[in-house]
Amino acid sequence: MNSISFNNIRKKYGDLTVTSIDSLKIEDGEIVCIVGPSGCGKTTTLRMIAGLIQQDEGDVFFGEKVVNNLLPEHRNAAMVFQNYALFPHMTVFDNVAFGLTVRKKSKQDIAERVRSVLELVQLTEVGERYPDQLSGGQQQRIALARALAIQPDILLFDEPLSNLDAKLREYMRFELRQLLEKLNITTVYVTHDQTEAMVIGDRMIVMNAGKIVQDSTPLEIYHRPANRFVADFIGTASFIDGKVSTQPSGDGLACLEDEDGLMLWGHPVSVKMGGRVSACVRPETIQIELSNSKDSGTRNRFDAEVQNITDLGEIRELHLKVGRWELRTRVATTTKLVAGQTIAIDIDPKGCTIVNS
Repeated sequence: MNSISFNNIRKKYGDLTVTSIDSLKIEDGEIVCIVGPSGCGKTTTLRMIAGLIQQDEGDVFFGEKVVNNLLPEHRNAAMVFQNYALFPHMTVFDNVAFGLTVRKKSKQDIAERVRSVLELVQLTEVGERYPDQLSGGQQQRIALARALAIQPDILLFDEPLSNLDAKLREYMRFELRQLLEKLNITTVYVTHDQTEAMVIGDRMIVMNAGKIVQDSTPLEIYHRPANRFVADFIGTASFIDGKVSTQPSGDGLACLEDEDGLMLWGHPVSVKMGGRVSACVRPETIQIELSNSKDSGTRNRFDAEVQNITDLGEIRELHLKVGRWELRTRVATTTKLVAGQTIAIDIDPKGCTIVNS
């Protein structure tokens, strides 16, 4: 079994605790993405799995085996770094073969294995080139091929696509996801890009200040964030602050009321009556009508002033003012609107999440 487990892990630098994880289990063959802002502890977590950093407290398990005292080269975990870490003086073939050479494999075994992984990443024709003769996307795939050549039990990625341009990064997300599905290797993937994590991961772990704040599927985290931090970090969101003024009704919805009496219905996540909360409003939950509201008694129907319009080619992004709050949504480029116009909007209560502030 190539599962990974953390038990009461702590990592400190002086008096500062940079990682504090009581319990974490990554199943055999699972693709788990760890996301969070800079300094949240995600790379430290990855390096503790690799053995590049030693935790101060707790145990790391691979399957049922404690690996605390195993050196990185004895863990059979391969890492793909942000800068690829290819040797510039070696050919692609020699870069991919490096781990096998260190393990003293035969020349025949090395040749067969290198040929196999280059075919897997669709770069069989570049074996005699040097890294500086490759594009960024090719270098990324060679770094992956080198990691795969040693037939690791665990694959670790430290922001491997961050050096690519936006178009190539988008393409590589899907290509990498398909490859990881085919390989069925336990994978831990660290990124600050939440879109990348949603495409690649079976599961997403959100970290903040060294701790796990939510651990679930990407869609669950997007639609039902655990708190305002997660809601703000994952995807685009607007917020309305207030207090819960009603208990959840039969349909599971509760009402938030702000200081000015604006009332918004949504799905509550572990909130209490009267407590300070925030409603997370995603752009796709807002529907617009090009007129003023005629039925103010309808749940989550409001008059909104168009504050700003940004044309993004295939869509237009709107900044709307509802009461004191600014909301963001998107409409087709054919929708005719002007700044200063008053329109009616409907916010889907089931798509609106009320979380602790």
